[in-house]
Amino acid sequence: MKCPNPFLFSPCLGVKCFSYSTSVISLAFLPYMFAQSNIVIGSLPLQILFYGIIGSFTVITPVLLHFVTKGYVVRLYHEATTDTYKAITYSVVLSEKSTLFHQNDVKIPSSAHMFTTFYAKTKSLLVNPLLFPNPEDFNHLMGYDKPFTFDMEEEDEKKPLQEEK
Repeated sequence: MKCPNPFLFSPCLGVKCFSYSTSVISLAFLPYMFAQSNIVIGSLPLQILFYGIIGSFTVITPVLLHFVTKGYVVRLYHEATTDTYKAITYSVVLSEKSTLFHQNDVKIPSSAHMFTTFYAKTKSLLVNPLLFPNPEDFNHLMGYDKPFTFDMEEEDEKKPLQEEK
């Protein structure tokens, strides 16, 4: 079952393609700017500063964008019989990466993180709960459908009993 995003084109892919293309265009025009800047900018320190700023934006922007969006789940598949999930994300080179995990592997962060909805094993993933066609699917993924107790002492007493078994 495909949970959140039924579209093949994701906004994450479009933004990354735009960032990569502008970086490539900027690098392509860099030799032309080198040739023309001798007339405009005469001193060597100003040229180094100018090209350093352009180069840093050319390189840092795609790296920063990938760092922010590397955990964004484009598609999420659920196998109901085994209760496993397959999350599809994009890598640096815009190829799809899949992460397989069980519902028991899902850990919710204790504090709110900006780009993390949950941890699947050790990988942080970001999903948009509004894109789930059925809200119960999201509740099951996050473990909200499990019984909850307010008494922390009960949990502390159960742990030694489970360790003895």
